[in-house]
Amino acid sequence: MSSIAKAAPAPTYARRWWTLVVLSVSLVIIGLDNTILNVALPTLQREFNASASGLQWIVDAYILVFAGLLLTMGSLGDRFGRKRALQAGLVIFGVASLLATAAQSSGQLIAARALMGVGGALIMPSTLSVIVDVFPREERGKAIGIWTGVAALGIAIGPMLGGWLLEHFTWSAVFFINVPIVLLALAAGLVLEPESRDAGAPPIDLGGAVLSVAALSALVFAIIEAPGRGWLDPLVLGGFAGALALGSAFVMWERRAGRPMLDIRLFADRRFSAGAGAIALAFLVLFGALFLFTQYLQFVRGYSALQAGLRLTPLAIGMMLGASNSHRLVRRFGTARVVAGGMLTVAVVAAAMSQLDTDTAAWLFSLGLVALAAGMGNTMAPATEAVMGAVPEANAGVGSAMNDTSRQVGGALGIAVLGSLFNAMYAAHMIDATAELPAAQADAAQNSVGMAMHLAGVLGSPAGEALQAAAARAFVDALSTTLLIGAGIAAVGALLVLRFLPGRPSPAPVSAPRSTPT
Repeated sequence: MSSIAKAAPAPTYARRWWTLVVLSVSLVIIGLDNTILNVALPTLQREFNASASGLQWIVDAYILVFAGLLLTMGSLGDRFGRKRALQAGLVIFGVASLLATAAQSSGQLIAARALMGVGGALIMPSTLSVIVDVFPREERGKAIGIWTGVAALGIAIGPMLGGWLLEHFTWSAVFFINVPIVLLALAAGLVLEPESRDAGAPPIDLGGAVLSVAALSALVFAIIEAPGRGWLDPLVLGGFAGALALGSAFVMWERRAGRPMLDIRLFADRRFSAGAGAIALAFLVLFGALFLFTQYLQFVRGYSALQAGLRLTPLAIGMMLGASNSHRLVRRFGTARVVAGGMLTVAVVAAAMSQLDTDTAAWLFSLGLVALAAGMGNTMAPATEAVMGAVPEANAGVGSAMNDTSRQVGGALGIAVLGSLFNAMYAAHMIDATAELPAAQADAAQNSVGMAMHLAGVLGSPAGEALQAAAARAFVDALSTTLLIGAGIAAVGALLVLRFLPGRPSPAPVSAPRSTPT
């Protein structure tokens, strides 16, 4: 054995597993805030009298800003220090969470959620880029699997924790819970987290950052507002046209920039493009489904917030099982088969869950969630490793940010696309049931199932009972079609992965020097 092989690990690696623990704590709040709010949607609708599109914006404001800034924040971490970026993100996230607890309207809450997205965009790419920096390549797959599992755990326990908090406290508790986690992560990070940066990091690409945020915002705005305003409404059409123009301008800007925020040429690497695409499509289906499942459990099944959260806990089991074992499957079957198998699992389970009814057995719903989450876990970890393995290690921040952007863009589009399709179908199913109601009441009942259930309580029996039954049936019918569409998206994604994602990892890019710890 050579003397090099016997040499002690570099100082950066010495406490790598403790570093991973700290990064995982930081990551938990990101996963939590992606889903903890879902179980609070019925409460927020009553608190702020929010419309269906308003609920989508409360959830998507965070995801949208998060997704739009990830590439820029990843570049900031590479340039000025990943530990510094992570600590700054935690502070912003904590302050925004406190502001959210004081919101007096849905508009104020949406603004606070957007600020939380800024903090999240600093936190998430920093965690993954530090992992790439401190773990040797032979341990990286396992470390990323743990990182993915923790992210999945945060997503999965969010509804349960949110339900428990709503059962014992006011709605603001779902935001205040972030504060102690932030303080713990800040304190531990100061001691256990190494600093690193890319010595050759490019200047911040402000033009690319502005164009990417504007393009994504215009697209999500058009998709969310279309069901209420009409798909041919001038403002909606303008949103789609603006998204196309701004997206095209972003691509042109990045191609011509001397030091672009995102090197468009990376998409020529099939590991990078197929891995990022798989992550985006899988999260599109997951976030869209979760957005609707929480409303199904509370509005249709009549569960409390805590009961609904508990019935979503099987997600944690499935995601941990899938993510923690995916690296073993990759060694045996290759990346492409494992990722495609995970996406196909998501497709099959989503199709099966399209048969949910107003009285589906609880154990069947739980079994479906475990299988859905296991498929997600087997998609997320190996696809993440494919993306990170396609970029030079010194540019880990940008690679990490692209991976995270794929998640958040997929999640934002899942809530926007599947949520909007659902809203349109639900409204169509409610036309006959509300024909005899005054126009204002009919519009409210068609706008959302929450408003329909509230109106049913005001009307009393027998008119109220009839409206309640009609709203539950309309919700289930719209949910069924929406899940089938989601299943189709996941199935197409599985086929694309098999076609384009290489089965085995390729040699790591070495076009840039390794990051330097400081």
